[in-house]
Amino acid sequence: MPEEVFASPFFGITLSIAAYSLGVWINRKTKLAILNPLLISYLIIIPLLLITGIPLEWYENGGDIINMFLSPATAVLAITIYRQREILRNHILSVTAGSIAGSAVSIGIVYLLSEILSLPDEIRASLLPKSITTPMAIAVSESIGGIEAITVMAVIFTGILGNIIGPYLIKLFRIKDEIAQGMAFGSASHAVGTSKAIEIGEVQGALSSIALVMSGIITVIITLVLF
Repeated sequence: MPEEVFASPFFGITLSIAAYSLGVWINRKTKLAILNPLLISYLIIIPLLLITGIPLEWYENGGDIINMFLSPATAVLAITIYRQREILRNHILSVTAGSIAGSAVSIGIVYLLSEILSLPDEIRASLLPKSITTPMAIAVSESIGGIEAITVMAVIFTGILGNIIGPYLIKLFRIKDEIAQGMAFGSASHAVGTSKAIEIGEVQGALSSIALVMSGIITVIITLVLF
């Protein structure tokens, strides 16, 4: 009976939604950026599986179904892009330049640190696409000899970190331009950062969505050409 319940997709889906909903509630009540809903979800789900001894494979029966909707869900960002199409049209050059710069800096830092720390090639390949959405990052990582699990972990960490410290960095460096704010979130911390940009403002959300897509494409091109 327990196996039938916990191994069913319904268990993984229910646990994921419940953990994330609790994370959203805690985040709204405390108003602390560090208590990110996604981070709270991990802190609930992982210990729960370890304590109860429920195999990860059972949870993934439902978790993988949610994962299937990651790419289609990203398409919803097109709504905010459409609403701010006039801004995009007027700033296409700066948006393109910002996406290229953001992608190049991200890849360059990972490559440089990998060389300094003498990391194995497969680890470096796994970390290079850390700033783009998970589906694209996995594809890039696999194509250049990376390890999928490490790539996913790096993408998640990057997104949560950008979501948490992004607003503070904007205040610290006194970045008041809405376009620059949106570009920073989208190019540095993909969809998770974009969710924070949308909270800040619709213009920031739209530009972050654009940067997310463009940075993903640019990262794919750079990594496949150079590595």
